[in-house]
Amino acid sequence: GIIVLSVPMLFIAIAIKVDDPGPIFFTQKRVGRRKNGQLTYFSLYKFRSMKMDAEKHGPQLTNHDGDHRMTKIGRFLRDHHLDELPQLWNILRGDMSLIGPRPALWNQEDLMAWRDRFGASHIRPGLSGWAQVNGRDYLSRDLEKKARRDAEYAHNDSFAFDLKCFLLTLVKVVNRQGIAEGREGKTYPIGGREDKS
Repeated sequence: GIIVLSVPMLFIAIAIKVDDPGPIFFTQKRVGRRKNGQLTYFSLYKFRSMKMDAEKHGPQLTNHDGDHRMTKIGRFLRDHHLDELPQLWNILRGDMSLIGPRPALWNQEDLMAWRDRFGASHIRPGLSGWAQVNGRDYLSRDLEKKARRDAEYAHNDSFAFDLKCFLLTLVKVVNRQGIAEGREGKTYPIGGREDKS
C-alpha cells in the first residue's frame, strides 16, 4: 500500500506545504492493544489538516465542514479520508492492523473502560473496523454501542470478517455515505457465532 500510494502521498505532502507552511504530518498519542493487563501507547500519524495557529481560532467544531481552523487542502483530505493514509506506516510498524477497533485517544478513559468490559481491548487497533462501517460519527456519541461493535469484531475475528470490513470501507468511502451517517448494519453476538435471526 505504501509503495502504490507513495506518489499520491508525495503530491499531498507538497499541497499541504504550499497551502499552509508547517509540518506535513500531525501526530497523536493513541492507545494500542492491552498486553499483560497493561495499556500500550503509540504515536498515530495523519496528514495535517489544520492551520498552524489553529488554537488561536477557537475550539474545534464537531462538524468539520464549518470549522474555519482547517486548511483548504485539509478539508479535502478529511472529506475523502486521505488524511489517514500515513497510518499505513503505523501498520507497517505493527502499531495497528488494517482492520480492527479504531485506536482510542490516550485520555478516552470512558471508551477504554467499555472496551475492557466487553473484551475488546486485547486486539490490535485498526485503520478501519466494524464500528466505522456501521455509523462511525453516530457511534462516537454512544461509546457503549461503539465498544459493543468493537467487541463483536474482537469475538468474531476472522479473515472473512476482515475482508467484509475492508470492502465495506472502500464502498462507503468512495460513495461518501453510510460510514458517517450512523446507519446500522448487521449485528454479531459477543461470543463468536453469527446471529442468524
